[in-house]
Amino acid sequence: MLSRLEPDEIRLQMHYVGICGTDLHLTTNNPETGYIRCTSPLEIPEEGRVIGHEGVGQIIEVGANVKHLKPGMFVALESIIVCHVCEVCKRGKFNQCKHAKLLGLEKDGLFGTVVDVQASIAHNITDYIKDERDLMAAANIEPAGVAYVACENAALKAGEAVVIFGAGPIGLLTAMLSKQVFGAAEVHIIEPIEFRRNFAKKWADRVYTPEEFLSIPPDKIDVVFESSAIVENVTRIFRHISENGRVVLLGRKGIPLEITGVDHMITNEIKIIGSRGHLCGAFSHILALQKAGRIHLEDIVTKVVDDLNDIKDMLEHHEKVENENCKVLIDMQKQMMCMSTSSATGGRIRDL
Repeated sequence: MLSRLEPDEIRLQMHYVGICGTDLHLTTNNPETGYIRCTSPLEIPEEGRVIGHEGVGQIIEVGANVKHLKPGMFVALESIIVCHVCEVCKRGKFNQCKHAKLLGLEKDGLFGTVVDVQASIAHNITDYIKDERDLMAAANIEPAGVAYVACENAALKAGEAVVIFGAGPIGLLTAMLSKQVFGAAEVHIIEPIEFRRNFAKKWADRVYTPEEFLSIPPDKIDVVFESSAIVENVTRIFRHISENGRVVLLGRKGIPLEITGVDHMITNEIKIIGSRGHLCGAFSHILALQKAGRIHLEDIVTKVVDDLNDIKDMLEHHEKVENENCKVLIDMQKQMMCMSTSSATGGRIRDL
């Protein structure tokens, strides 16, 4: 039996769910401490936590208070559940809500064939879905929104030169948007893993190993996006950043950032900016861009898995995602055909 649906929730049959770097951190322990590697806000109750915060599903039931959504609709999901009443929310800065709860970290997430979520985080995308590729693209709207907000926070202008550390999904989506939407003149991507360097060439003017880039950095660097969470990259490149440059920090591992070129920073008025979230209209912009063919979010998908053992293996051995893939999606429709009804009860995959 499925649990009773809360009045402000919707029940979804999931189609695709993305595996994010945060999910890999959640399922990996620090060998020195034994604790989970994740540095994002996290709550794990005694019965465990259903992870996953990127996905697209179809509504099968709505709560009593939900009037704007109907069964049968396809929805893409935000992953930050905001309070709407704190001072920050009242200013419209929802990504920094003081009482936010993160889907898949502080609230049960999307790694299930059937899940219940707050109706407030759902976007009706029914009119955007024509085929399976559209569904795969929709599963990437959340990370694309993160990249879009990062470009906005960078105040990225047409004609500027962009450097991106890390060719994972966020890095590649940032490259895609920088070039195809915000009008960057040059996009340089730095990535140590060969597969990801080769895959990134579609969205970059040049792709480097860290050693290649640091030996001869480009003459002009207006914006640096650090999406690899190796923040010492910023220290290494800082003196090469052009006047009025901006550094946007996206990746997080709890590592301290050290800036030695403070005089260079002051003289050239260089800004360092933290960027978190995908709210404040990013979903609407991404949907419009995808519909117009300006971007193709499905292009970052390198693998789709549906076998439960394969999913478990990838989550436990993150190098299979990081070294051999960019974005990995889980096909929950095929997953449902492989599982008995009881294993999906309550929106949980008990085996994970």
